[in-house]
Amino acid sequence: MNKFSQVIEVSGHLIDSLILTKIFDVIMDLKGEFQVLEIKIGKRKKDTSYAKISVQARNQKQLDEILEFVYREGATAKLQKEIKLKKATKNMLMPDNFYSTTNNQTQIFYRKKWINVENMMMDKCIVVNSRGARCVPIKDIKKFDKIVVGETGVRVNPPERPREGMNVFEFMGSSSSSERPTRHIAKRVAEDIYKTKKEKGKIIIVAGPAIVHTGASDSVAKLIHLGFIDAVLAGNALAVHDIEYATLGTSLGMNVNDGTLAIRGHRNHMDAINSVFKAGSIANMVKTKKLKKGIMYECVKRKIPFVLAGSIRDDGPLPDVITDISVAQKKYKEILKDAKLVIMVATMLHSIATGNMLPANVKVIVVDINQPTVTKLMDRGTWQALGIVSDVGAFLPLVTHEIEKLK
Repeated sequence: MNKFSQVIEVSGHLIDSLILTKIFDVIMDLKGEFQVLEIKIGKRKKDTSYAKISVQARNQKQLDEILEFVYREGATAKLQKEIKLKKATKNMLMPDNFYSTTNNQTQIFYRKKWINVENMMMDKCIVVNSRGARCVPIKDIKKFDKIVVGETGVRVNPPERPREGMNVFEFMGSSSSSERPTRHIAKRVAEDIYKTKKEKGKIIIVAGPAIVHTGASDSVAKLIHLGFIDAVLAGNALAVHDIEYATLGTSLGMNVNDGTLAIRGHRNHMDAINSVFKAGSIANMVKTKKLKKGIMYECVKRKIPFVLAGSIRDDGPLPDVITDISVAQKKYKEILKDAKLVIMVATMLHSIATGNMLPANVKVIVVDINQPTVTKLMDRGTWQALGIVSDVGAFLPLVTHEIEKLK
């Protein structure tokens, strides 16, 4: 056998989930070679498959590079070794060659057994202590924390494509085509939302201001009113434009119903911001009956939590907006805990930020009129996302209508 070689194993639904294909592609793309030593293909739908593969390279550096990628696709070394740990030398500092996490379920081989890594998120590190292993962001690292370095002893378990049933994720896969029939997709999305809520699953919407611009605000408000949304994650703009529309009928000075410019409409969004400051908060606006409809109104009335994360471009921002980005990130993460379905609509930056916080077993639907926005989110690593390229102003009312029919 080649001196620079490693025998790896991989098991699961290798064919359906394209895991084996991805491993072969990675080896070839990195100019390595492989030999399948053993393979067993499951004969029934629920059966898993198994493969033992010899990976060969020209030198140790090339082999290490190939192994790093194939391990992240779910492969493990035939002869497993324990993880390697190094201590952090100061707060908020990871050791060199730290293991950078994916959002897939991950295990580490520690003290002669596999243990699960908790709190999985992408682009973090793994801290090990007496309580187990946990995915930790760099800002939470403390001096002397024991951190996993290298790829040795780490096992990634990518989610597998389901083989039973016919929900929207099986129908669409992880596509982002704008050419599929919109009404049919809306019906499938509605069915999946309805099913998730019927099973008492937590549904979160990550929402951008285009929801209001395109006339979909009423549909989202209705979904909240009907109990299909458990939390709203957004920025300053969604709340401002929603309140502007609810109180003045415009969004950035444009009449939402007919698309015409309102007289002196250029000042309306600032007028909306001022009205919230006058009340003291969005909740007080509702309490004093200055705000009587809309997304924010329904959140307050139904006690649905919302987090508004600020940015440098915000007007105001509203008193409810969290301007400390670290605090906002923490609040987002708290809201996302135990989520079963996350719907991301017309907000690239908030969607990517949210996607980075989600484990891969959480279903994600991302809707945007711009194909690059959808694909960029999926390319960032949120591979489980269902991408729908569509006008949210047309798509969301269809989804809401289908949900109402199911009720």
